[in-house]
Amino acid sequence: MRWQAGLGRSFGWLWAAYAVSAYGTGLGFGAFSVVAITVLHAGSAEVAALSSAGLTIGALLAVPLGPWVEFRAKRPVMIAADVLRFAALVSIPLAYWLGVLSFAQLLVVTVVTATAKIAFAAASGAYLRTIVPADRLLVATSRFESTTWSATIIGPPLGGAAIGLLGPVTTVVLDAASYLLSALGIAAIREPEQPRHTATRRWADLVEGWRYILTHHALRRFFVNTMLVNGLIMAAEPLVSVLMLADLGFPAWQYGLAFAIPCTGGLIGSRLARRVTVRFGESTALRLFGALRACWPLGLAFIQPGLTGLVIVMVTEFGLILCIGIFTPIFAAYRLTNTTPDRQARVLAAWSIGTSLCTAAITVSWGLLAQLTSPRAAIALAGVLLLATPLVLPRRTTTHAEPVPSVRA
Repeated sequence: MRWQAGLGRSFGWLWAAYAVSAYGTGLGFGAFSVVAITVLHAGSAEVAALSSAGLTIGALLAVPLGPWVEFRAKRPVMIAADVLRFAALVSIPLAYWLGVLSFAQLLVVTVVTATAKIAFAAASGAYLRTIVPADRLLVATSRFESTTWSATIIGPPLGGAAIGLLGPVTTVVLDAASYLLSALGIAAIREPEQPRHTATRRWADLVEGWRYILTHHALRRFFVNTMLVNGLIMAAEPLVSVLMLADLGFPAWQYGLAFAIPCTGGLIGSRLARRVTVRFGESTALRLFGALRACWPLGLAFIQPGLTGLVIVMVTEFGLILCIGIFTPIFAAYRLTNTTPDRQARVLAAWSIGTSLCTAAITVSWGLLAQLTSPRAAIALAGVLLLATPLVLPRRTTTHAEPVPSVRA
C-alpha cells in the first residue's frame, strides 16, 4: 500500500481500516434479508421492517452522538464503534448455531449497527480533516469512494457464493470480522491527536449540527438536495426488484448482473473526480454532476422483459453511478473544508441522521404508493421528481467555512 503521496502514514492506516470494513460490508450485502427469509421464514413486511427500523431508530438514537463525538478524541470513538458492530454482528451466528436466533435479535442488531455507523462516520470525517492537508482532501475522499465501489463490485457476488457453499450466516461472520480488523487498523495509528477543549455540553449542542448546516447558504441547499436525491433513488430500489423479479420474470442471476456491472461506473467516477475538479473547478463540478446524477433514474421506469430491459437497467445504473462516483468525493472534500473545525463531528452526524430519516420516510411512502398503483408508476414518479432536484443546488459555493454565531454567545 502507498502511504505517501502527501497523505501520510496515519491516512494509510485509516484507509486500510476503511477498506477492510468496506469489503466486509460488500460480502455481507443483503445478509440480514437472507437470514430473515431462509432461517426465520420472515415475510416481505418483516424484511422491509429490518431496513426501515435500522435507518429510523438508528438515526434517532444517534441524535446525541454528534455533540458527544465532537468533544472527544476521534480514534477511540471509531474503535469503539467498530468493536460494537463486531459484537452485535457476531451474536447472530452464535445464536444461529445455538438454535435461539430470533427476528427480534436481527432487529436489535440492525439498529445497533446503524447507530454505530453514524458515530463512526462522524468521528472518521472529523479525524480525516485533522490528518490530511486541505489541498489533499479530494485525493483522500476519492480513494475512499473508489474503495467503496470496488468493494460493491467484488463483495456481493462472492458473498452470495459463500452463502450458497457454507450457509446463511457465513457472510455475517466475515462482516463481523472485518470490523474487528478495522478497529485493529485504527488502533495501529501512532500519531497523537491534538488535544481538544472540552466545553460544557448544553441542550443546544444537540441541534448545533443542523443549525450550522441550515445557516450556511451552500450547505443548506446541498443538504436538502442530498436528502431528496438519496431518498428518491433508494425508494425506487426495492420497487425495481419487484418489477424485474416478480412482474417481468428476470432470473435472479440476471438481476444481480444488471446491478453489479454498472458499479464499475463508481470506480471510474471516483478516479476522475480530481481531474474533473481541475478542469471545471469545484463549484461547476458540484453543480454539473449534482444535476446529472438526478437525470438517470427515470430510465428505470422503461424496463422491458429480456435483453432490452437488461441493457436499459445497466446503462441507466452505470450513468447514475458514474455521476455519483464523481460528485460524492468532490462534495465530501467540500463539506469538510466548509465546516469549522469545532463543528465537524456534529455536522457530519446531523447530515447522516437527516438523510437516513428522510430516506426511510420516502421509502415507506413509495412502498405504499406502489401498492396503490404499481411499481412502474411509483418508479416513474420518483424519476420525474428527481429531475426537479437540481433546482435546489446552490448557484454559488463558498471556498471556506462560513462563520456562524455560536450558540454559547
